[in-house]
Amino acid sequence: MKNKAESLASSSASILTLGLGWFPKNPGGLERYMYELTHKLAANKDQIELCGVGLPEAERNSPIKLTNLASPDSAIWQRLWSIRTNFQKTRTNKPDAINLHFALYSFPLLDILPKGVPVTFNFHGPWASESQQEVVNKNLSLLIKHHLIEKNTYNHCDRFIVLSKAFGKILHDKYQVPWSKINIIPGGVDINWFQPNLSRQDACKQLGWPNNRRIIFTSRRLVHRTGVDKLLKALAIIKPRIPDVWLAIAGRGHIQAALQQQATELGLDDNVKFLGFLPDEQLPIAYQAAELTIMPSQSFEGFGLVIVESLACGTPVLCTPVGGMPEILSEFSPDLITTSTEASAIAEKLEQVLLGNIPIPSREACRHYAVTHYDWNQIAQQVRNVLLN
Repeated sequence: MKNKAESLASSSASILTLGLGWFPKNPGGLERYMYELTHKLAANKDQIELCGVGLPEAERNSPIKLTNLASPDSAIWQRLWSIRTNFQKTRTNKPDAINLHFALYSFPLLDILPKGVPVTFNFHGPWASESQQEVVNKNLSLLIKHHLIEKNTYNHCDRFIVLSKAFGKILHDKYQVPWSKINIIPGGVDINWFQPNLSRQDACKQLGWPNNRRIIFTSRRLVHRTGVDKLLKALAIIKPRIPDVWLAIAGRGHIQAALQQQATELGLDDNVKFLGFLPDEQLPIAYQAAELTIMPSQSFEGFGLVIVESLACGTPVLCTPVGGMPEILSEFSPDLITTSTEASAIAEKLEQVLLGNIPIPSREACRHYAVTHYDWNQIAQQVRNVLLN
């Protein structure tokens, strides 16, 4: 006799997912993760309902049922009340598994989730600590976020998924979640979307980028923890010896104006291009146009999705020793991990790479490593096994 978990593993299952926003509209790492995961699970013939905030009312030909619970533009307490009331209104069938991704939006539902259904929380980072560091949203105190919302939410969950050992350690140390409940499954990459199908020259031509410069690329939220300010300092350090270096920065954020001012003050106006929001269809092209992608994160980098996207496109990556990023690169190209998060360490490693003193993996090796270790089809199956266990 098969038990329930074994039966579900071999047949289609009903999975209720609660997240944040909708990826094409909100280009964040968490939103992309959820978009890819839910679509891969739906492709497996599972019935997937995605609840969130600011979701489109209907997606044409979507295999996923989308349930919008609130407007992202409403006041925070109004948003939380809407999440609760609209969730109650839209319940029909009892799912086989519940998958939560964001503590703030999960919190209002804890006591009304279907009973007897296993609840898995995907821990994408210490939300309270991250927002404290950026000091962007002061509507909720750190105490409320950490003790009332985060800890309360996690206490209601049966098991957890983290994208790296580094975030597993945060979940264990900071929130006292036992290791027996924590499953480490890395993020994935769509290897058909992110692939090396252009020469560097053709990629530059499509984007209108210079074809006679040493191009490095980064795709970042422009906030303090992502380290773009340190990268600009590093660029200024190496510029006297590598004057043709050209950094393309994709992304938006609340410190963009300050970063642009910093670039000007460092004399980098001819060496830095702020691209702003880069449409998703241009992202694989941008990776291929660069000879190196760089991730200068300073803190709270639970995985490093940009790393596996770049590798899938055949472009090697240099990163700081933060969070889960070294876990991706340590067995593949450990020489491309800086010794610290300081600008001097980033500059030293970047200069050695650009001068050819540190060998970098070939395009084929980068692609093979990403396909072998981070193909979303494999990752989604691992997640599914945890959800339905």
